[in-house]
Amino acid sequence: MPVYAAYSSNMDSKQMAERAPHSPMRGTGWLPDWRLTFGGEDVAWEGALATIVEDSDNQVFVVLYDVPEWDEASLDKWTGTELGFYRKVRVRVATLDGDVLAWTYVLDSYEGGLPSARHLGIIADAAEKAGAPDDYVKDLRTRPCKSLGD
Repeated sequence: MPVYAAYSSNMDSKQMAERAPHSPMRGTGWLPDWRLTFGGEDVAWEGALATIVEDSDNQVFVVLYDVPEWDEASLDKWTGTELGFYRKVRVRVATLDGDVLAWTYVLDSYEGGLPSARHLGIIADAAEKAGAPDDYVKDLRTRPCKSLGD
C-alpha cells in the first residue's frame, strides 16, 4: 500500500477522512533534512501555500497514511496537481519503527511569501492533534504570517 506523508492541513485526520475516506492513519514521523516553508503566493487566494524544501539543518513533522490508488487520485485533485501547483516526490520518513518510504506533495513554485494566519493556524492545530512535540507546534504558531486584511 502506498504511504502518504502529510505535513500541512492533511495532518488532520478528520480532513483526510473527507478527502481520502479509505486511507487510514498509519502513524507519525519526521522528514529529516527538510524544512517547512511557504511559496506560491501568486497562485493562492489568502497567502502563500505550504511546501517543503531540502535543508540539512531541519526536519518536518509528518502524519503517515496508507493511501489506496483511488484515494490518491482524490488527494491529487484536492492538492492541485492537475493544475500544476504541486508535484509528488518520494521521501524517506524516520519513524520509531524505522524508516518508511513515502510520497508527499511539493509546491512547484518559488519559496517565499507569507501564509495567512488562518492557514498557519490550521496547520498548527493539525500538528498538535497529531501529537507533534510542543516546541514544533509553538514554532508554527509563532511564524510570521499575514491577516486576511493585509
